[in-house]
Amino acid sequence: MKTVTVTAGLIAHNGRFLIAQRRKDKSLGGFWEFPGGKIEPGETCEQCLKREIKEEFDISIDVQDFIGELTHDYDTFQLHMSLYNASWNGQGTIRICDHEQYAWVTLQEMSQYDWAGADIPFVEMLTKNLTK
Repeated sequence: MKTVTVTAGLIAHNGRFLIAQRRKDKSLGGFWEFPGGKIEPGETCEQCLKREIKEEFDISIDVQDFIGELTHDYDTFQLHMSLYNASWNGQGTIRICDHEQYAWVTLQEMSQYDWAGADIPFVEMLTKNLTK
């Protein structure tokens, strides 16, 4: 099975987090995810995350600390994902290029979205200690 290595960001701004819905005509279309993308040769996870967010949303972010990593098996490939805390540094205006839509959500609101399989364990980890 092919392995795809990606990095993603828990991108904060004004107490909310950026999530994105995959385009319906793409793999895993319609599911929500933490924004990010595939790591290119010679690129660190942090460099990849900054580049992908600039390409996909036209904003600049500051990457902070590493949250965790996981491997998830989809039907046709295996995804290895690393998640980082990050924040929008205010540079740029969001313009979506590769998603259906985006949303700024609180941790409490995350469970209301239909997440891609690989993102679900991170959503559960981030929201498990919240009181409703």
